[in-house]
Amino acid sequence: MEKIGHNTKSQAKWKALLGLLDDESPVVRKGILDECDAHPVEAKEFLHNISQGEDPLLARHAQDLVRDLGWIDGVGDFVRFIRSQRYELETGWFLLDRTVYPSFQSSSSTLFMDKLARRTRELLTPPMSARQICSTLNRVLFHEYGFRGAGKDFENPENSFLHRVIERRQGLPITLSVLFILLARRIGLELEPIGLPGRFVVGCFEDERPFYLDAWAGGKILEVEQMENYLEHSSVEGSGSALLPVTVAETLARGCRNLSYHYLRAEDMKKSKMFGSFVDEFERVRRIATNA
Repeated sequence: MEKIGHNTKSQAKWKALLGLLDDESPVVRKGILDECDAHPVEAKEFLHNISQGEDPLLARHAQDLVRDLGWIDGVGDFVRFIRSQRYELETGWFLLDRTVYPSFQSSSSTLFMDKLARRTRELLTPPMSARQICSTLNRVLFHEYGFRGAGKDFENPENSFLHRVIERRQGLPITLSVLFILLARRIGLELEPIGLPGRFVVGCFEDERPFYLDAWAGGKILEVEQMENYLEHSSVEGSGSALLPVTVAETLARGCRNLSYHYLRAEDMKKSKMFGSFVDEFERVRRIATNA
């Protein structure tokens, strides 16, 4: 964590509070809120650093505190996240959601994902291959809980906000892929985002032979040959690299690009320009990092 406060005593105080963020006691939580409210300048920096840190659990606690204190600046928080270059998929997508829904509570969505992960673990019978684990995730997500790809409602911006996808149980290829990846991560399986032209899918490189999964098509498993055929028919040059994972930044930028287009179609120029500016900011930060 970056240096907080102006003296050693202040730093010690915030360090002590850091160790209490995950304490569920109402008395402790009120004490933290009172301390933050009494020292807002230091507290905002303290909570911002944690919300952009590497620990997703502490990040969620920090974000919840910011919300409870009424300090939410959804657009500013997302821009700061982009500029931080400390990208984490779950944190980043919920920050994206807050640009339009600043008061939503991420805890309800994370608890729901935890619930789906627990249900998946109940069905696992180790040892299982990554392919078998993905099939079990398919059963839970698409059959038991009824998630599906958006059809006639495809261009509705709601399909691009992760918490709304969870509430409505339908989404775009990219948001369903992100949800699948976050669920898999909760049960110890690392999957990767794959940004194909015209379709976003999930890649698995854990088994000896890679495979892919189309979350928008109900979790259909695709072999490497099928992916290569898709790219060939799409006239994509350098198709081999297209089958490799994309970064968290590229994934979030693509989500913003989708939103810019869908708000344009909805004739909401203000939001369309806002999400276009996020895409530009991701690109600007990438250029700076490349030239550093």
